[in-house]
Amino acid sequence: MAIKITEDCILCGACEPECPNNAIYEPDTAWKFSDGTTLKDNLERQDGGFSDEFYFIATDKCTECVGFHEEPQCAAVCPVDCCVDDEDNRETKEQLLAKKESLHL
Repeated sequence: MAIKITEDCILCGACEPECPNNAIYEPDTAWKFSDGTTLKDNLERQDGGFSDEFYFIATDKCTECVGFHEEPQCAAVCPVDCCVDDEDNRETKEQLLAKKESLHL
């Protein structure tokens, strides 16, 4: 499953540079598939986890760090443990690896 950031976020920004898929964004920021990936899709989006109050993770780009690290790096560095499993977006390890491969051709 993807990771989400809860409303407990204190806006410290520790998680953002840790994401290998560049899937973490500041509040009220549109996201793009091309940010930090090899994809050329520059269409700005405001869906898939978008928040105007706290950092958020673009669900379509989150691979839980599968293929990069042993654990989600956002959760590992979060000082308030607000990076948690997104129960609404479950994916298998195989699906997460496939997503990783599609983002980093």
